[in-house]
Amino acid sequence: MAEHNAERTGDAQHSEIKQAIEQAVAHSMHELMPKLQAQIVHHVLENLPAPGKPSAAAPHEGSSSLVEAVAHIHGGNTQKEILRALLDHGSAHCSRIALFVVKSGVASGWQARGFGADEAITDLPLDLHSGPAAHAYQNRVATPGNIAEMEGRFVELFGSPANEQVLILPLTLKDKVAALIYADGGDDGALNASALELLVLATGAWLEVTSLRKQTAKGDADAASSMAHAPAPTQLPAPPVQTVSSFSDPFASHSPKHVPITPAVPEPAHSEPAQHESAAEVVEVEPARAAAASSAAAPAAAADPWAGLSPQDADVHRKAQRFARLLVDEIKLYNQAKVAEGRRNKDLYDRLKEDIDKSRGTFQKRYGTTVAATGDYFQHELLRSLAEDDATIMGPNFRH
Repeated sequence: MAEHNAERTGDAQHSEIKQAIEQAVAHSMHELMPKLQAQIVHHVLENLPAPGKPSAAAPHEGSSSLVEAVAHIHGGNTQKEILRALLDHGSAHCSRIALFVVKSGVASGWQARGFGADEAITDLPLDLHSGPAAHAYQNRVATPGNIAEMEGRFVELFGSPANEQVLILPLTLKDKVAALIYADGGDDGALNASALELLVLATGAWLEVTSLRKQTAKGDADAASSMAHAPAPTQLPAPPVQTVSSFSDPFASHSPKHVPITPAVPEPAHSEPAQHESAAEVVEVEPARAAAASSAAAPAAAADPWAGLSPQDADVHRKAQRFARLLVDEIKLYNQAKVAEGRRNKDLYDRLKEDIDKSRGTFQKRYGTTVAATGDYFQHELLRSLAEDDATIMGPNFRH
């Protein structure tokens, strides 16, 4: 009997020890996982091919980090490249994703990933009168919902995700919803709403930047052409008044073949009155904002810091600047609490020293021996992005 009791006591002690070890391991893993994730991302960035040396193999989309995804989206040279990058990298955070163009209150399919026959989404109408699509369109916010709330034809064609949960995200350009992104978890239920929302926001912002750059470049070219062919004036002419500037719509040529029988949905009430536009028309920017954007962009274009360099050297400088921003964005992404505390206490460098020094080494390894070394882009991004242009926030131990 005594031996039996001793055995039971030993089993109980063993169970308690096992439980304590499991709790300790779980706690340690919870604390170490963000750091481990940041180290993996840093390792990937550190081993990216140097400028002019393309990688032999394409990266595996399933392992792409958010930072890499945003970098690929921002690396697009055309609007369609940017949107395709959104769908390609968005598919790493869900099982099925599709983009629906919104024109004159009517949504129709553009491209998709993960639906098997992705071309079946082309021109497919999306109901904007009810369900999560209507809420996302009217309120311009990411809207979760149930597949049962989607239009019956959509469910009939593509079926339901395993958990029946869907997500609709608005892609806004110049205060108008230009497209809606549909996403769901498919058969495995994989759906990262936060990641998708970040990618859609990054895409919208970059589309606006590229459009503004093209407008500025076109305006400069037109002005130069006019000056070259105009006779010498007797007095300085008054500056031209810009009345309307067109926003280059990535879906300007998208004209759905199948027009849905449902009536068009009006623009959200809190937005500006929508002008009647055909599928080939572009979204217009209000004159005041367009003129302000143009006047602000013109000096920036004239003061191009790489204007006197060869195209090859200028490209290296631009890539170095972009890489520096990518590294600093990575630091911010995985150390949000430390960044907030460091800014408040003005000791940001001390709190992020290991990450900053490691990223600085990565930047130097990649660009320290190139023509971009003189730009000191990593240091500039630390002060601009991390310290918000206030060097005192970095603390006394930060070297300027």
